[in-house]
Amino acid sequence: MNDRTQTLRSRRTPYVLATVVRAERPTSAKTGDRALVLPDGTMEGFVGGECAESAVRDQALRLLESGESTLLRITPGADASPLEGLVTVTNPCLSGGTLDVFLETVIPPALVTVYGDGPVARALVEVGRAAGFDARPAGTADPPGPDAAAVVVATHGRDEEALLTAALRAGVPYIGLIASRKRGAAVTASLDGGDRVSTPAGLDIGARTAPEIALSVLAEIMSRRPAPDRAPARPAAGPAEGGGHCCG
Repeated sequence: MNDRTQTLRSRRTPYVLATVVRAERPTSAKTGDRALVLPDGTMEGFVGGECAESAVRDQALRLLESGESTLLRITPGADASPLEGLVTVTNPCLSGGTLDVFLETVIPPALVTVYGDGPVARALVEVGRAAGFDARPAGTADPPGPDAAAVVVATHGRDEEALLTAALRAGVPYIGLIASRKRGAAVTASLDGGDRVSTPAGLDIGARTAPEIALSVLAEIMSRRPAPDRAPARPAAGPAEGGGHCCG
């Protein structure tokens, strides 16, 4: 399981790791059983029978949208004392038993592609990683990552138009150009959609050094992020009465 999660992380694939933390007999799952849930609904591993698997999958897919994690209780009877942070699903499990499953959502950090090899470009990668971004340097021949949240061009005049055009065509949410206000305006004026390019990139915080400029750019990227959906996770609907086994 560890090798598989490392592969998913390296491929920037979001997933939910479901771990049985409590099993009340009769259940087919045992404490410590685990499964992965992928965005397409694929499950790898074992956390119980058909009913438990369906409940875990449904809840995990909701969590992949919100980015949150939660504790899921699958029980054949009503839970008279629900706890904060606990989502309870009541299913008609023929075998009975109760499972508590911790659902850990793993979302890849925002990908920031940085073009250039000067002090600001290097600082963007270093400070970006320290801030929790997946900041990666790229060569001028490399296209933006397919799920890039931001592209920052800091090549000091080299291939700027081509790199910005590629980012615009790819629909990258944030595109920044490290340049003076005058040169940045001249470069973006010739681009289709150039008004989407932030130049000079970064918030006006009086930045002067390369790390300070990097910080201002990363702060601007963060300020442009859409607000996450923090709606409470909804209990998954159980199968029809008499259909399948929940936990056994």
